[in-house]
Amino acid sequence: GRCAHEQMIQIGWDSDVFVRSTLVDMYAKCGSMEDAGRVFNMMPSSDVVIWITMFSRYVKDGQPEKVIQLFRQMQLEGISPDKFTFVPVIKACAGLGALEDGRLVHKQLIQSGFESDVFVGSSLVDMYAKCGSIKDAWRVFNKMSSRNVVTWTAMILGHVKCGQGQKALELYEQMQQEGVQPDSVTFVGVLNACASLAALKEGRCVHQQIVECGWDADVFVGNSLVDMYAKCGSMEDAWRVFNKMPSRDVVTWTAMILGYVQCWQGQKALELFQQMQQEGVFVGSSLVDMYAKCGSIEEACRVFSKMPSRDVVTWNAMVLGHCGNIEDAWRVFNKMPSRNVVTWNAMVLGHVKCGQGQEALKLFQQMQQEGVQPNSVTFVGVLNACASMIALEEGRCVHQHIIRCGWDSDVFVGSSLVDMYAKCGSMEDAWSVFNKMPSRDVVTWTTILGGCAMHGHGKEALKHFERMCEEGVQPDDVTFICLLSACSHAGLVGEGMHCYASMVKDYMISAKLEHYTCMVDLLGRAGHLQEAENMVMAMPCKPHVAVWMALLSACRIHGHVEMAERIAKQILEMEPDNAAVYVLLSDIYAAGGNKHLCQTIEQQRKEKGVKKQPGRTWIEVNNEVHTFVVDDQDHPQMPEIHAELQRLSGHMHDAGYRPCKKFIVHDVDEEEKMFHLCHHSEKLAIAFGLINSAPGTTLRIRKNLRVCEDCHTSTKFISKIAGRTIMVRDANRFHHFEDGMCSCRDYW
Repeated sequence: GRCAHEQMIQIGWDSDVFVRSTLVDMYAKCGSMEDAGRVFNMMPSSDVVIWITMFSRYVKDGQPEKVIQLFRQMQLEGISPDKFTFVPVIKACAGLGALEDGRLVHKQLIQSGFESDVFVGSSLVDMYAKCGSIKDAWRVFNKMSSRNVVTWTAMILGHVKCGQGQKALELYEQMQQEGVQPDSVTFVGVLNACASLAALKEGRCVHQQIVECGWDADVFVGNSLVDMYAKCGSMEDAWRVFNKMPSRDVVTWTAMILGYVQCWQGQKALELFQQMQQEGVFVGSSLVDMYAKCGSIEEACRVFSKMPSRDVVTWNAMVLGHCGNIEDAWRVFNKMPSRNVVTWNAMVLGHVKCGQGQEALKLFQQMQQEGVQPNSVTFVGVLNACASMIALEEGRCVHQHIIRCGWDSDVFVGSSLVDMYAKCGSMEDAWSVFNKMPSRDVVTWTTILGGCAMHGHGKEALKHFERMCEEGVQPDDVTFICLLSACSHAGLVGEGMHCYASMVKDYMISAKLEHYTCMVDLLGRAGHLQEAENMVMAMPCKPHVAVWMALLSACRIHGHVEMAERIAKQILEMEPDNAAVYVLLSDIYAAGGNKHLCQTIEQQRKEKGVKKQPGRTWIEVNNEVHTFVVDDQDHPQMPEIHAELQRLSGHMHDAGYRPCKKFIVHDVDEEEKMFHLCHHSEKLAIAFGLINSAPGTTLRIRKNLRVCEDCHTSTKFISKIAGRTIMVRDANRFHHFEDGMCSCRDYW
């Protein structure tokens, strides 16, 4: 092709529009979009067909952002698109999850009169479904005068993606009633719906239809059948399908092996792997990756050791598999002959997962020093590291880096930025990023709603949930967890009950453990303890420890001893080493003045060897994170910290502060009680922050446990005395202390 191009230049035909159009088409189909773009940009004029060629190729090459850029250029040059132009542009919006861009293209379609075309309509349905806006997909779907198999399949796949498997099966039934025959992609979507619901009976019916339609020999359908049966727990059916398949690929074998691993049949998985090797299918990298992701590190190592050669993909799979044990991951990492961005991402994410955010940031710096360019996954991991440490200034630096690298328009990176700012206490920055995002999916909306919940902005969360629905973004189960949590922290009982009912009735989302936990927390905090317990007892499955713990925490708030004792017994039967149960029960006895029972429960805890989690607090000062524990004596500035606390104590006493000593269980005198209260980790961190930062600077603090009543009261006084805003993120939520007040209004 290039030789022919050179000859055309020599002859002088390269300026001919038809020849240049053919050159663009040739280069595009040969996979050289760089050459295609060079010829395209040199054309003095071009018709719509050449633009379509460029659009289609960029979509196939996985460069949807180029399509959007080119489409805008096309409009600036005054070239009118036809219906065939819109299809690849809509596909590009779908690939990017660019809902707002998709809506703008849709408006142009309506103005051009192409909306009623079945191919264009099907592409719109597919785009809206992939962007998570099922309501918009339904609007287009319902307006279409005719629908083909592509339209129906797009709707089915959209509902599967949004976790609405039952609705997908209903659409499949309706499709058949209207006489539209399913194709292989339809069956793949329907089988995925059955798998997501563990609907074995329905899956078998679909299997029968697949056989009747003659699609059982298709390798993609066969793979989906194997996967469906495996996820439904019927390995016998999966094995029957597997054995009848005329051809198998790596996906087929992996689906079977993964099914056996998930069903705790490791021996059969290994036997199948050996059979696969005997048949000449050797996919070591995929198997190492699969075993590692399933947590079967021994099997992954066994396969890895047998491989005659290992590429960077295989090494990466081993690093990812060991990320739960950072020392092992480092051993693999240091042995690697070469590393790529995936390797570094695995290590960054591994450290974040293990709570080592500072190490993750160091790795990010080292990665750049070695010339490896970060991608979207890198930035997501690094932003999570900043969020975990409330490292706001570090997060802002990373944000600037993201803008320089051009990743700020990526929906996943944008969502992580919103999350980072929210978790670092800056909802102002979180909203700024959110409002500038070119497209927002359900994850983005859920993230900002989660931020509202964390900061106690319950009514704001409800208002923006309505806005989310108006924009056609379909909420998922996580969205409702955030909503219910927002209602709980703000004491909005009626609104929370309404959200829960709407989730089940209007959105057909079944309540999960997390939803029940939120509801019990909502009712319990508000003092409706009996209603909360009734909800626990009415759960369709056995209540998990998390649900009981929410109710026990409510008993602590409201001093309900009898219920607390019953619940504590339930939890300890399930988790005998749960230290939090002993602490909460001890606090309840102490608050009620029952010193004997308080000492008894503490003695029981010690006899059983159950250790309490020590209070730990982190504070970032001058871009460095400092850690404090209760009664900390190791920090080099401890004398200055004690002096500052002593100074503050005098001012607080004069201002009317009285210590809350009701939860102190030790049989000690008043002076020792005061010493114990003054040395809680968050007080040490606050004092450190005050003496090491400029006047007026906001202090941002993170604590691993729920902030205690005395520290909460003390921080209110300190904020007024010192004239500082103090933000504390405890195990449950954010507290914004300013001028002697807290944003939680003492409801936490």
